[in-house]
Amino acid sequence: MISYVKADGSAERALIAQLRARSGEVDKKVTAAVTEILDSVRQRGDQAVRDYTIRFDGKAPEQAEISSDELQDSLTQSDPQLVESLRRAAENIRSFHARQKQQSWLTTEDNGVMMGQRVRGLACVGIYVPGGTAAYPSSVLMNAIPAKIAGVKEIVMVTPPGKDGKPNPDIMAAAAIAGVDRVFLMGGAQAVAALAYGTETVPKVDKIVGPGNIYVATAKRLLYGTVDIDMVAGPSEILIVADETADPKFLAADLMSQAEHDVLASAILLTPCEELAQKTIKELEIQCKALSRADIIGKSLQDYGAVIVCRDMDEAVEFANELAPEHLEVCAANPVEYIGRLDNAGSVFLGNYSPEPLGDYFAGPNHVLPTSGTARFFSPLSVDSFVKKSSFIYYTKPALAQAKDDIIRIAEAEGLTAHANSIKVRF
Repeated sequence: MISYVKADGSAERALIAQLRARSGEVDKKVTAAVTEILDSVRQRGDQAVRDYTIRFDGKAPEQAEISSDELQDSLTQSDPQLVESLRRAAENIRSFHARQKQQSWLTTEDNGVMMGQRVRGLACVGIYVPGGTAAYPSSVLMNAIPAKIAGVKEIVMVTPPGKDGKPNPDIMAAAAIAGVDRVFLMGGAQAVAALAYGTETVPKVDKIVGPGNIYVATAKRLLYGTVDIDMVAGPSEILIVADETADPKFLAADLMSQAEHDVLASAILLTPCEELAQKTIKELEIQCKALSRADIIGKSLQDYGAVIVCRDMDEAVEFANELAPEHLEVCAANPVEYIGRLDNAGSVFLGNYSPEPLGDYFAGPNHVLPTSGTARFFSPLSVDSFVKKSSFIYYTKPALAQAKDDIIRIAEAEGLTAHANSIKVRF
């Protein structure tokens, strides 16, 4: 079911190469199809969106936009207990992200110089939320709440309608809880295009965030520059670093929690304990049989899963930093001691009672995370993702006079005489 590897300097390197290969170039046919959709929506607006909605989703709703009253009514149409769970999760997410908010600042000098930075939310942000069988109300909370805290003036959500032309009630409930301003029933690349270009009814946004299938991800990638995007996400992944004190039942369950996402998902265990490794493999076989997505889990573990026995925990940590996983669990006697050494990970889960789903749904940190090794240089979605910053400068004439010779000298060294002249004419 899953590869068993003893780290020897080459076997684990082969695994890294295999993982990187799964996030290769997008099929040219997908890119061509998405490009055609984007061009059509840009030229024909709402009509193109409606045509594609009928073509791909089976039916277009009579009214593409959900009214504010309908949105609020959704809170009574979903399971009341689920609504309360979403409310509690939303409060945790707000509490965590509120600490990320930055303030504008100003500094002054004795010579009258003033400098500073203005921080404010984007004007309009679009959130893409999958519908149908891949309906994730948690993603609504994770994308909309940081945007609200950042001060985004308008949040526009798009989500595909069901076969009956109606929205998923759980997604609508999450949107109401998170404070989404407008909701449109449309999905796929056509919805992303509508957000990026604007149509007769859909406002043009400054940034598009949220998960989607390969067509949605490709549309976001092609439209980057026309609008900002959060990231082009690859397949989900989890890496667990465990010592001999870990529970193999927990490890197996956590590995499969990510493997069930997709046959391309990656689930890897690093441990210096051979006995733990073997017991975890047995637990995978036992637990998988009882799970609804056993076929997907089995394929994922077979192709992109591995249990790697390292020489020691130091080697496991080194390897974890090289893989730079989306989710990193540390199941060890003293997990906190590793925080300062784990430099490359989207989100880190410490201890036996901090499993990855805790972060997906409830704890507060964002679950929109860098994948495919990009945690080496990308960060999770945050309040910072929804703000823009401008610097400002004010100099008095005496202050500029004091700096003029240095400015002129640097400008002339670069051959930019007009830059130098801009200073000279003032004196």
